[in-house]
Amino acid sequence: MEQQERSTINLFFRTILATTPSPGCGKPAGSFGGNRTTTINGKQRWYLVKTPENYNNTHPHRLIFTFHGLADNGATVANGQKSYLPYYGLPPLAASDGIGAIFVSPTGLNTGWANTGGEDLLFVDDMLKTVEENLCIDQNLRFSTGFSYGGAMSYAIACSRAKQFRAVAVLSGGLLSGCSGGKDPIAYYAQHGLGDPLLPIAQGRQMRETFVKNNGCTAQTPQEPRSGQGTMVKTKYEGCKAGYPVTWVAFDGSHIQTPVLKGATQTFAADETWEFFKQFT
Repeated sequence: MEQQERSTINLFFRTILATTPSPGCGKPAGSFGGNRTTTINGKQRWYLVKTPENYNNTHPHRLIFTFHGLADNGATVANGQKSYLPYYGLPPLAASDGIGAIFVSPTGLNTGWANTGGEDLLFVDDMLKTVEENLCIDQNLRFSTGFSYGGAMSYAIACSRAKQFRAVAVLSGGLLSGCSGGKDPIAYYAQHGLGDPLLPIAQGRQMRETFVKNNGCTAQTPQEPRSGQGTMVKTKYEGCKAGYPVTWVAFDGSHIQTPVLKGATQTFAADETWEFFKQFT
């Protein structure tokens, strides 16, 4: 009887709301949020799950992964420590949206995302399965963002899990976590500092071009700000396949997850990332 009721709920979601609800829709959340552990390749892995205060188990939410940079962990991102905003500043923006979002903040092995043998992607697969079995997610609205090493991991997801994720945001990322596959289109946002001494902007441009090509966008050489201006230049590529935009932001700055433009008091990164993600409904 319970299985029949859940099938009826899922049919309602698909036909009326035009979503793809996860198996967790209709289940009480209970104590699922917070600290979670799993084992991948014999190694214990750890992640945090954040549900919105008004979580509704019959309402499919966005699912957003937030990957940390080198020498940090999931709690650093979740708690907004060091130079991070909590979950990259996205929860308050998502709270005003009719869909809402559930956030997952994982911890990498050795505080990074080397993705050796694809084991970090297997970790992502495991988290997806577990979260979606317990919480109500729209499986068409999965996203990933991250800074530095976390940006590299989001890029690896774009390359290898483009059919599972709707969009990624790569913040000052580099070619650190691999790019297995890398042939399918996925909505792609990236930002990078002109003066980045750790992961030079040339890497960001190279990564961007993978999805300019995959997404069928018109090739171009985007304008970028001059050093010392304290500004940014945002380029929205034209000609991309419907549903697969590419946005590139070059800013006058260094290797930082919360860049602030001249004359501003807050970072633009959260607003730009959310503007990109929220267009998918």
